[in-house]
Amino acid sequence: MSTTSTVAPASAGRATPRAPRRNPLRSVPLISVALLVLLVVAGILLASRGENLLSAGSIVDILTRSSLLGFIAIGQTLVILCRSLDLSVGYVAALSSLVAAVVMDGEPSRILLGVAAALGIAAAVGLFNGIVTTKLGVHAFITTLGSGLIIKGFLDTRYPGPSGSVPSAFQGFGYTRIGVLPVSAIIMLVIAAAGALMLHRTRLGHSMFAVGGNIDVARLSGIRTDRTLILAHVMCSTMAGLAGLLLAARFSTGVGAQIYGAGYDLDSIAAVVLGGTLLLGGRGGIGGTIAAVLILGVLDSLFNQLQINPFFRDVLRGVIIIAAVALYARRQIDPKKARVRFRDTTSPSAAEPPPATEGGRS
Repeated sequence: MSTTSTVAPASAGRATPRAPRRNPLRSVPLISVALLVLLVVAGILLASRGENLLSAGSIVDILTRSSLLGFIAIGQTLVILCRSLDLSVGYVAALSSLVAAVVMDGEPSRILLGVAAALGIAAAVGLFNGIVTTKLGVHAFITTLGSGLIIKGFLDTRYPGPSGSVPSAFQGFGYTRIGVLPVSAIIMLVIAAAGALMLHRTRLGHSMFAVGGNIDVARLSGIRTDRTLILAHVMCSTMAGLAGLLLAARFSTGVGAQIYGAGYDLDSIAAVVLGGTLLLGGRGGIGGTIAAVLILGVLDSLFNQLQINPFFRDVLRGVIIIAAVALYARRQIDPKKARVRFRDTTSPSAAEPPPATEGGRS
């Protein structure tokens, strides 16, 4: 007569550890809450003056501002995710606007040629930045600052003032609306959705997170790190070129100093960091960047309507950005992950491996 023996599992007799309950508020992106709070506060402030934040003119103004900075910030997000940055985006936007206006020269038949030339020049600058950074080992801060100064010298020498003209058919890119939605804002949102899909669903997007997380581990894992970083810089400059096309459409001509002096480079970095992307790379996303761009657009529109002094406007803007980023960083600190200086090696649980942590994407 055979007997069946059952082996008790090793974990029998021990209570199964209950998974820690996650605070549902921590799953809500803080930047979305900040945007909602800002809209409520701005609406109350303007309502006290008899104005309406949600009027058609105000919405169009906010979305137009946001689309211009949004194009640049989307590209900046990609390079920062790869633990790099691009300080030449403002100069690239100015160069692209001039190239488009000069090539079009007011002729509707040359619109496509002007668009291709502007985006091609912008992509070439990004290719230069990426190759110098990866192949020559020059830090991206120096590389992009140097390329930006080269473009500035060229524009100041050859195009000290407005040059070229944009045909009226192309100006629709800057002024056409569908309801209260500017076409430029719709294009920005479509590109943002495509960028988010690329980051989370394609091999290139996964490689960008890996390169930003740890470039040595990414290289040992078989990822072509140089090619990933070069592509990120090319896409960043191309997005700056698209912003230059929007500026050319709104100004109806190509402009140099007025564009690169507007500070789009630092504003785009501020939007990316405010949106939750780590400046050290490897974590973040385009969704947070778009929300941060909308916050900056609402702030600028609010300051204009309240007629705040430009000096105090910049001070308030800087204080709000620093406070928001500090609050975001504070929220990411997990007290349970405090470093253990003396581990108890006598208990059985000390021999168990640490639990796996979540990935770096958000």
